[in-house]
Amino acid sequence: MPRTSDPALPRIIIDSVDKTFILRHTHSFKESFIAKLQKKKTTTSFSALSDIGFTVHEGESVALLGYNGSGKSTLLKLISGVMRPDSGRILTRGRVAGLIEVGAGFHPDLSGRENVYLNAAILGMNKDEIDRRFNDIVEFSEIGEFIDTEVKHYSSGMFVRLAFSVAIHTELDILLVDEVLAVGDAPFREKCKQKIQELTDHGKTMLVVSHDVDMVTQVCKRGIVLRDGKVCFDGAVNDAVASMQGNGA
Repeated sequence: MPRTSDPALPRIIIDSVDKTFILRHTHSFKESFIAKLQKKKTTTSFSALSDIGFTVHEGESVALLGYNGSGKSTLLKLISGVMRPDSGRILTRGRVAGLIEVGAGFHPDLSGRENVYLNAAILGMNKDEIDRRFNDIVEFSEIGEFIDTEVKHYSSGMFVRLAFSVAIHTELDILLVDEVLAVGDAPFREKCKQKIQELTDHGKTMLVVSHDVDMVTQVCKRGIVLRDGKVCFDGAVNDAVASMQGNGA
């Protein structure tokens, strides 16, 4: 078994991945029955991803770019294991921490403290690891006085600060980030950018989905542009941004 820290091996391999969703156009048995009588379609298929393939190596910081509906978030969910591809393979090496949706894995009736332990455990940390990092997690999130308050009383900004703080203090090898930084205020977003840069400087692998062009060009060196569920560009991040903006990806 190869070592987790072997830089010669890829961290992520996406191999000929397809994902199709079935869109339903009826909401009840009655509507379905009437549609069948009228010979109307009750479902259509939507190809979210088609023949996607690329490799991400250890220490790379990669921006997934493209306009709404291009397949970025679907691809991150496949990589994180939230969904499975219809065909093709997705291989990851090491511990993956995903910030795919704000507050995912948080229980609204538990306190911030309890949710730190719950969310960190979901991300693969054991109790000793969480105990060692708990104070750093709370300090980074800047919600110390509310840490024992039920999270259903948190604002969306407090949610994302705590979720991001837990993720980045995990013993991670790969961090997946999907637009969640847009929820925080400007000072916290800047703090997150610095932390992401620190992680990449330490050889962590990063895959970031964001419409914040300034942010991704600061923290990422490579950009992959998706259009209609297909890769249309893979190269330097500044060239990727230009490609996306120039051809309406």
